[in-house]
Amino acid sequence: MRIIFMGTPDFAVPALLSIAKAGHEIAAVYSQPPRPAGRGMALRKSPVQAEAEALGLPVSVPAGLKSPAEQKRFAALEADAAVIVAYGLILPAAVLNGTRRGVFNIHASLLPRWRGAAPINRAIMAGDVESGVSIMRVTEGLDEGPVCLMERLTIEADMTAGELHDALSALGAELMVEALFSLGQGTLHCVAQDDEAATYAAKLTNEETRIDWALPAQEVHDHVRGLSPYPGAWFQIVQNGTAERVKVQGSTLEKARGAPGTLLDDRLTVACGDGAVRLTRVQRAGKKPMLADAFLRGVELPPSSRLL
Repeated sequence: MRIIFMGTPDFAVPALLSIAKAGHEIAAVYSQPPRPAGRGMALRKSPVQAEAEALGLPVSVPAGLKSPAEQKRFAALEADAAVIVAYGLILPAAVLNGTRRGVFNIHASLLPRWRGAAPINRAIMAGDVESGVSIMRVTEGLDEGPVCLMERLTIEADMTAGELHDALSALGAELMVEALFSLGQGTLHCVAQDDEAATYAAKLTNEETRIDWALPAQEVHDHVRGLSPYPGAWFQIVQNGTAERVKVQGSTLEKARGAPGTLLDDRLTVACGDGAVRLTRVQRAGKKPMLADAFLRGVELPPSSRLL
């Protein structure tokens, strides 16, 4: 089929590659415009734009799709369908209706659970034991369209949001190719979601990233791994009278007990409101992530120290 692909971050790249490999004609790739990045704040192309250009595909990076001119250009592509994967822009009705067979989205959750911006993080932070990918026909409501295909994936006990992101990205790419095949055969069947069962995956905020050691260890652990590697859960230590923020990139549960926030041993095990977590990978300000033993060699944090 003749496909328009719309995506921006790393999560979308496997789907673009899989669709191209499956033999579909990609009429155009839409991505968000290049953004300033890095120390020099030079403009950087999105991962999808960079990959599309490497494949020799035509790329469009409009700031929005609301103008009649942009909508006319989209319709002029005369595509059979559009695939959207973490594109980041709202699609107006004229775009949703601008292909022969519709617009289809890879959503990284088991819809209707975790509609919204941060389904991967929210699933882990909530302690979910499974996630998955939904292929959805896009409608004007936020992630409310009928679900055409779904595949489940177990969330392992110490799995981070970054690890789940990569697994769902690969799974979504496979499932979208399957959906497009069925669409081309006329056998793709999409089922309306149960709106009453919907939950919302709100965008992450800086205010919720600090670790609260008074929470039960399971909740602290889920908080840490749900925010790893980005934006990162964090705590503070005091060194030479100065408070320093430390991000946590990995943790595991321990059975030890103590006053919340107390360092219990020389392995970076920290007491919580109920139980304890051992921090396995941390990142000091301006440094690269490091294992717990390397971190402890560079700071004065003997057992019984308090983490803030």
